[in-house]
Amino acid sequence: MQALYGQLVVGLINGSFYALLSLGLAVIFGMLNIINFAHGAFYMMGAFAAYFLLNWAGLGYWWALVLAPLMVGAVGVLVERTMLQWLTGLDHLYGLLLTFGLALVIQGVFQNEFGSSGLPYAIPAELRGAQNLGFMFLPNYRAWVIVFSLVVCLATWFVIERTKLGAYLRAATERPELVRAFGIDVPRMITLTYGFGVALAALAGVLAAPINQVRPLMGADFIIVVFAVVVIGGMGSIMGSIVTGFALGLIEGLTKYFYPEASSTVVFVIMAIVLLVKPNGLFGRTA
Repeated sequence: MQALYGQLVVGLINGSFYALLSLGLAVIFGMLNIINFAHGAFYMMGAFAAYFLLNWAGLGYWWALVLAPLMVGAVGVLVERTMLQWLTGLDHLYGLLLTFGLALVIQGVFQNEFGSSGLPYAIPAELRGAQNLGFMFLPNYRAWVIVFSLVVCLATWFVIERTKLGAYLRAATERPELVRAFGIDVPRMITLTYGFGVALAALAGVLAAPINQVRPLMGADFIIVVFAVVVIGGMGSIMGSIVTGFALGLIEGLTKYFYPEASSTVVFVIMAIVLLVKPNGLFGRTA
């Protein structure tokens, strides 16, 4: 049983990254109808931004946790202003192709500059050590990742679903002409929303840097699973992405214990079953 509990905890840690990354994707798709295939590249950029801040500017992990998402979010704002805004009203496929190409360019540039091997990023001194859970020693940093991701996910859900700002955002995407009539700058809201979704990906990258090392392809390894999480939860569903992210992490952990050979494919099997039974996803709205 100790091995089972251990795999569940590891699954919860992986689920924290799935939830945080799929949340950013859900925000961007739900608000802007853009399938952001560059999300994994922005996740990688967040980790590299933390690495640069430490090694070039001498700023440690806690500064990176604030500054790296802001820096990469600013890149997201630039991308939306210079590229994505011209696709407004067109089919989703155009946005997917553009962001896919953008992801290849970003990853290619970083791989050319830094190679494929990982760059080390130390765990902050305040989060070193481990806690004895009885069945395993849980590193403090991994416990921090679970708690911090859960807080960020729930705070984002609260802002979008329960506040006036979130209501404006949802109204701006569903009835832009009506919202403009109230004097609200809809294009600016759309740009900032895309930047916020990108910043969430970068935040996940900063959290991952001390665990997975900083690599140009670290986002490419994750992005397909994260898209599966979003599809299962329901494209654009904020709560769906959070619940599904953590749940699939736990299911992966269970699978590694009972049948390890299927642990890398169980997410896609679940996705196929969900699409057959409920094409809009578990939390998706019926068209």
